[in-house]
Amino acid sequence: MVLPAACLFDLDGLLLDTEPLHAQAWQRAAHHFGRELSGEELMALRGRRRLDCADQVRGWIAASGGPALSAAELLAVRQPIAEALLVQAPPMAGAPELVEHCHAHGLPMALATSSSREAVELKARPHPWLQRITVRVHGDDPQLQRGKPAPDVFLLAAQRLGVPASACWAFEDSPAGVAAARAAGCRVHVLPPDHLDGEALARSYPGVSDILTNLHQVIAALRAEALSTDG
Repeated sequence: MVLPAACLFDLDGLLLDTEPLHAQAWQRAAHHFGRELSGEELMALRGRRRLDCADQVRGWIAASGGPALSAAELLAVRQPIAEALLVQAPPMAGAPELVEHCHAHGLPMALATSSSREAVELKARPHPWLQRITVRVHGDDPQLQRGKPAPDVFLLAAQRLGVPASACWAFEDSPAGVAAARAAGCRVHVLPPDHLDGEALARSYPGVSDILTNLHQVIAALRAEALSTDG
C-alpha cells in the first residue's frame, strides 16, 4: 500500500450523517402519494442524484397504481421535508478529524457528491471543517455528464486535482457510489450503513474488501503508511 495522491470523498452518509434523513424525506413524499418504500428501495436511492431518485420513486409510485407524477410534482412535496431535516445532520464519526488530518498533511482532497451545490451549501453550513475541501464536484455540475453509478464524478474530481483517479482513494457509503469509484479506477473504501452485515453487506458491495466501521480507521492507515514510506 502507498499513500494516495488524493482523497475523494462522498458527502451524504460518508462525511455527514444525512442518509437516514434523505430516506425519511423520500418515504414521507412517497407516502403522500400512497406508496410505502421498502428498505431495499431506500437503499437503492443512496448516493444518487436528486432527479435520478425522483424518476425512480415516481416510477415505483406509478407501477403500484398511484398517480403518474412529474419529477417536479414529487419534489415539490419532498424538498421542503428534506431541507427541514438536513440542516440537523451531524458529522459521521471521525469525519472532521479525517478532513483536518488530510489538510494538515497536505494531502489533496475533493468532494465527489451527487448533491447539488445548493444542497451541499445547506448541509455544510453548520460544519466549518468542510470548508477545508475546496475542490468540489456537485451533482448539478455543468461538466458532469452522468451521475453515480457512472464514474464521471470521480474522474472529474481527480482531473480537477491534477492526479490520476487510479492513484486516489475514494470513500463511499452507497452501492451506487462504490460502483462509480471502482469504475473510475480508484481504490475504494466503504463505510456501509450500520444495519448491514453478513450476507446483506456482501450482496450490497460485492468484491469490496476495504470495509470501514468508522473514519478514524482511515487516519490510522494514513499514519501507518506515512511511517512506512518515511522508513
